[in-house]
Amino acid sequence: MSLFPLRVLVLGDSIAFGTGAGRREDTLGGRLAAALTDDGFDVDLHVLAVPGAASAQLPAQVRRAAPLAADLAVVVIGANDLARFVPAEQAAADLAVAVADLRAGATDVVVVPAPDMSSVPFVPPAFRSAVRAACSLLQQRQAAVAEGAGASVAYIADEVGAAFGSDPAMFSADRFHPSSAGYARIAAALVPYVRTAARARRDAAVA
Repeated sequence: MSLFPLRVLVLGDSIAFGTGAGRREDTLGGRLAAALTDDGFDVDLHVLAVPGAASAQLPAQVRRAAPLAADLAVVVIGANDLARFVPAEQAAADLAVAVADLRAGATDVVVVPAPDMSSVPFVPPAFRSAVRAACSLLQQRQAAVAEGAGASVAYIADEVGAAFGSDPAMFSADRFHPSSAGYARIAAALVPYVRTAARARRDAAVA
């Protein structure tokens, strides 16, 4: 039985790009592609994420992706908006534009909202509750606009944040980006959402 062709984009920031991973196959894109291949897809992966990108840079990534006519896009964004104190409403509005443009091109979209930055080692304990609250607000705004624009949302921040908060090995040497082990943990939480979207795409095509 032949594999179902699936062109996949990974858009967003350094987590989407894979900064901190020891090998290409350890990156988020690499792990998602491997999981989808195991599920019967012939994956054509394109990682167009840019380290350091905030939500305002997403529409430019989407424009670069347009000629690819992708089937599925995974958007990982929000950490740099938080680090730069971008208002949640503005970051969410930029995300909404990007998702709407992807959906207009018939690309299915899975949005991964901002991570829980309170688990980052250099955040002082006294500030962690405030950081967690800011992250939660942005996550809520992102989820609302993403679903409103026709994307599905991967609600993994709590699960992944707990893992990162309890195990320093989840972080790479810079104590900010994920390590290969950290990407494995993120991918494990994200794969069910991506697999569901991919299967829905396949089922619609063969119906």
